[in-house]
Amino acid sequence: MTRTEEPRPKAPHAPVGIDALLERVRSGLDRVGPEEAHTAAAAGALLVDIRYAALRERDGLIPSALVVERNELEWRLDPQGSHRAAEATGHDLHVVVICNEGYASSLAAASLRQLGLHRATDLDGGFQAWRAAGLPVLTGGG
Repeated sequence: MTRTEEPRPKAPHAPVGIDALLERVRSGLDRVGPEEAHTAAAAGALLVDIRYAALRERDGLIPSALVVERNELEWRLDPQGSHRAAEATGHDLHVVVICNEGYASSLAAASLRQLGLHRATDLDGGFQAWRAAGLPVLTGGG
């Protein structure tokens, strides 16, 4: 067999659509609503805003949230990582991931759980739900 005729490696898992993946991921999370996230933050949970800059500029910020762009999340939140944020103090840290509407945050929280952050979850409805609940938001210059 020549090199060009070698069989391709098989995929380790059957393909899954994003809706099925999201459902599977969410079944393993204890998602929180806006009021619960606010209360959790007051009790020491770390709110992590993964929205991209344009959305933060347009809609504002949650005052106590750590801003970490999605593509840096695992590196910044891994307590054992060389690029961790100062807030990444241990695997028992209660993390609530926040995206714009609560979709990407579910996938991000599942990824953090794979790193051992067993209390990671996300905000159901995302930043938009937080704002709609009338919770604190910094806009403009802060």
